[in-house]
Amino acid sequence: MKKLLALLLAMIFVVSLAACGGSGNSSGGNNGEVNIDTLDSGATLEVDIWDNNQLAGLKTIADEWSAQTGVKVNINVISWVEYWTLLEAGASGGEMPDVFWMHINEAQKYMRADKLLNLNDYIAADDAIDLSNYYEGIVNIYSLDGNSYALPKDHDTIALIYNKAIFDKYGIEYPDDTWDWEKYAAVAAQITEAGKADGVYGTAMNTNDGQDGWYNLIYGWGGKLISDDNKTSGMDDPKTIEAMTWLADTLIPTMPNQSVMADTDPDVLFMSGKIGMMLQGSWMVNSFYTAENAADYTWAQIPYRDANGNGQCDEGERVTMYNGLGWAASADTQHPNEAYSLISAFCSKEGQLKQSELGVTMAAYKGCSDAFVSAFDGMDIAPFLTVEENGTLIQHPASRYTTAWEGNFTTGFVKAWQNPETMADVCKEMADMMNEILATE
Repeated sequence: MKKLLALLLAMIFVVSLAACGGSGNSSGGNNGEVNIDTLDSGATLEVDIWDNNQLAGLKTIADEWSAQTGVKVNINVISWVEYWTLLEAGASGGEMPDVFWMHINEAQKYMRADKLLNLNDYIAADDAIDLSNYYEGIVNIYSLDGNSYALPKDHDTIALIYNKAIFDKYGIEYPDDTWDWEKYAAVAAQITEAGKADGVYGTAMNTNDGQDGWYNLIYGWGGKLISDDNKTSGMDDPKTIEAMTWLADTLIPTMPNQSVMADTDPDVLFMSGKIGMMLQGSWMVNSFYTAENAADYTWAQIPYRDANGNGQCDEGERVTMYNGLGWAASADTQHPNEAYSLISAFCSKEGQLKQSELGVTMAAYKGCSDAFVSAFDGMDIAPFLTVEENGTLIQHPASRYTTAWEGNFTTGFVKAWQNPETMADVCKEMADMMNEILATE
């Protein structure tokens, strides 16, 4: 019933958007040329984002653009769940913000419903934007049928964060770049055993920790979430099941009970001194950097899968998921030229460098992320970039109804987290669920 309900809601949403959608080829009624001197200096753009950690840096960039153009910018920070609820309401007949973030999980729904401003003509006329300068995978996320509906905002990778105070207390060696997953699991078990009296666990990874958690294991083991053509699930792939069974047998016993992680997010448990180490994405660096015990936190590269057992990391064995947001504009904005001009300011090389320097996020513009590593004085976050040189980047998989099947992972895998011996069967159940949804796409 839950699977069918999630699917039904996703389909209703797409149908409702299509009913009120436009032509999909609108570029604001002009040829895409935007002269900064011709912008409406009396206009105000409403901009929606969902991460308060990025507000200050983005506001700095927006304020500089406003000073040049006279156009005001209001940046509104909305919680993740409420963000998509409000955006859906706006797209279905209400009022959408002028400029906003778009995510891989939602992009296809909004692009196919013609609710995003087609940026092709603008990009063609903009000397500051050349899509070949951005990570190709992120450009492709926000493109459909040869049209671009968002400019790449950033990219991210995954690293291992650990609490030095916990390792020191129990006399355990710090993680380093030589660690494979077996070493990670062994140390997680060691911390869990040593920390019993203190309620400290080796690691944590909840059912909804996909990109910054178990997705990396699946691809590290050679499995997959979804087929290359997005037509079938990969959750019943033997390599996928092998990875998830290893997680169940080896890592889950070193974690807090799943009910604890459901009530208290693993990030909070970590910052409360209850978790020795965990995986996390580069988009979360600022949260740990500004935490009370930030001096205790250190980063290392994500462990690798020693597939051939030779004791060293060979090509293709260290895997990190990557993703990237896009800056989009409403197809119905009353200020399309102004909206695109702001997006261009955020996504130009200058804007992307500024974003990195201010510690907002890593850039989507290739070669502009080095400054991000230097933005956090006293905290070495180089592993997020190092993995791009000696690791394998796997783009976060997605389909038209990603939110439906990914949402069902969160609830569907609870049984396997609580009863690890059921993991293989649950993986097959998740494959069946995904295939039902993918068949409708």
